[in-house]
Amino acid sequence: MTAMLTGGTLPVTRAHYAEILCRLAGERGVGRHELIKAAGIRDAQLGHPDNFITLDQFTELCRQALARCGDPGLGLEFGKRLKFTAHGALSQAAISCDTLKQALRILIKYFRIRFAYMSLSFFIEGDEAVIQLDIHHDTEDLHRFNIEVVLASMMDVNALLFGQRLLDGGRCLVDYPSPETVEAYRQVFGDIVSFDNEVNQLRFRKHLLDLPMSLSNPVARRVAEAQCEEELRQMDASSSVTERVVRLLESVRDGRLLSLDDVAGQLHVSDRTLRRQLAAEGGRFQALQEAVRHRRALKLLRRNNLMAIDEIAEHLGYSDPSNFARAFRKWEGISPSAWRRLQQDWPD
Repeated sequence: MTAMLTGGTLPVTRAHYAEILCRLAGERGVGRHELIKAAGIRDAQLGHPDNFITLDQFTELCRQALARCGDPGLGLEFGKRLKFTAHGALSQAAISCDTLKQALRILIKYFRIRFAYMSLSFFIEGDEAVIQLDIHHDTEDLHRFNIEVVLASMMDVNALLFGQRLLDGGRCLVDYPSPETVEAYRQVFGDIVSFDNEVNQLRFRKHLLDLPMSLSNPVARRVAEAQCEEELRQMDASSSVTERVVRLLESVRDGRLLSLDDVAGQLHVSDRTLRRQLAAEGGRFQALQEAVRHRRALKLLRRNNLMAIDEIAEHLGYSDPSNFARAFRKWEGISPSAWRRLQQDWPD
């Protein structure tokens, strides 16, 4: 849903996403004027689908809609409203592919032109094909909402293209606790959803990757992919070096942190040049590494009661758990185990 303002570094979202959410909230009795005013959005900003609002405005709109609708599962319904046409060139490029495997490659490559602070990855595990969603922001109160929006939107497109075939033998894993009622989830995912996992994933039988796409159109795909490529180029051109480095550091999800040499290579500059560019923006590579590791540590401690502290330390790349404990005390002022207990004791 996000892009960057051309010539600047301010993240923005296309206004029609906000318009769709306002209409959904309106059906729940929430006044449009009060909702957008609370989010700091002017009505004129939503007057045309090609307009933009800032990411901060859209985030606050989501937060206000959640609070005013009184429905913690609002993300599911919002995701269902985001039909494939809502994502423009990204959806057009994906649905015009020849096979599901090709469509996933397109979706993952260009996902961040619409969802700048989330990432999709894809891999094969045994007999399953796995699509994994990772969130890269600190809006903890919208964590469940954002996951629901993306997964429900993907399932809606799946139903259009493949019906129930992917659900047969498939699984949907999410990393948050089960809500009081799961009926809304059954309507979207059938009986394949599972809560309180370490990850957010859609899993299906890998032989289905070769399913033909019913809307395959090579010409339409090339045109749409060219547009996606241009949007990605503009996004990267308008990003600061710091943003690009953080994005690369967060892109590796196996606990390993990329080195300065790794990142410099991916940005096609020397180590010395990268240090100089970061310094010009007031940053240091090691500090960015630690910030990413810090965020991962908080997420694992908050969301994963099944992992012991020593396991989390190993996952974060610490060879000695005592080094993780020292780093965590420096970040938060208390030990990892004490911080986890505070989160568990904190009232909902």
